[in-house]
Amino acid sequence: MFNNSSSILFVTMLMLGSLISITSNSWLGAWMGLEINLLSFIPLMSDNNNNLMSSEASLKYFLVQALASTVLLFAVILMNIKNNMNFETMSFFTSSMIFSSLLMKSGAAPFHFWFPNIMEGLTWINCLFLMTWQKIAPLILMSYFNMKLLLTISIILSVIIGSLSGLNQSSLRKLMAFSSINHLGWMLSILNLENSIWLIYFLTYSFLSFWLIFLFNNFKIFHVNQMFSMFFNSKILKFYFFLNFLSLGGLPPFLGFLPKWLVIQHLSSTNRGFLLLILMMSTLITLFFYLRICYSAFMLNYFENNWMNHIQINNKNYYLFMIFTFFSTFGLMGISMMYSML
Repeated sequence: MFNNSSSILFVTMLMLGSLISITSNSWLGAWMGLEINLLSFIPLMSDNNNNLMSSEASLKYFLVQALASTVLLFAVILMNIKNNMNFETMSFFTSSMIFSSLLMKSGAAPFHFWFPNIMEGLTWINCLFLMTWQKIAPLILMSYFNMKLLLTISIILSVIIGSLSGLNQSSLRKLMAFSSINHLGWMLSILNLENSIWLIYFLTYSFLSFWLIFLFNNFKIFHVNQMFSMFFNSKILKFYFFLNFLSLGGLPPFLGFLPKWLVIQHLSSTNRGFLLLILMMSTLITLFFYLRICYSAFMLNYFENNWMNHIQINNKNYYLFMIFTFFSTFGLMGISMMYSML
């Protein structure tokens, strides 16, 4: 996964920065942890063969994250200035600034403009970090706030933009970026209500994203048209491969439906029907463009030319492929059976 020991060192510092932010008892300490995380991730973004696009992506990422960090630090300084200012007004103003900066750092709408473009210039491994680990610290810091209006606006915009913007994408990295924005809206909807459900959602999303990106990286797939021209050893194997897309989209009875099931159950019990309706409609749109990708695989008699891209899976990767696909496909049924037995 990594080329040298320096990459492992940067990953360690990246994780350490997030842990500092999470465990800090002051906003200045949280800001310092976010900066350590930022400065550790930029060398990882530049550490690949695609120097031009990776350098551009790392520069964009630095500028956006530096802007968010500046707003966060400015708000923290304002929190400590109480002279000649209305404390209650300042508290709401600074809280809004901090919350908005954290939304920008996590890539949530309406501050999502940087996320898809930066994803396009990264390797699949760096995309995985950007979609999963880099969201932990901002999300946990946002859970400290009770900004219902800003949070609701971000949730609605995230799920709508994340679903509609993925319809016309031919790049799988941008498609995964908009899917991540959509899932982020679901995570924000349960953030201040139930921490255990948020954690289950994040872990399930991270597992499914890891498995799909592992396959993309292993097979060197970057665009949707490559998916149509993939030729496996058997059509059944190709069918199993594309089932992981439906699991990530949250289609029952796959594992990806489990966290959404929990969110739907909790939101319905708290009388948030309008927000729940928007979340569910956006999921149907994301499932549409996932099904569009999977169409050729689900047609078992689909015609394939001999010149198509041949995918060969060795024995070691074959067993790993089947194990992860089994969990992704039948995980929900297994968890439901275990829960009914308890």
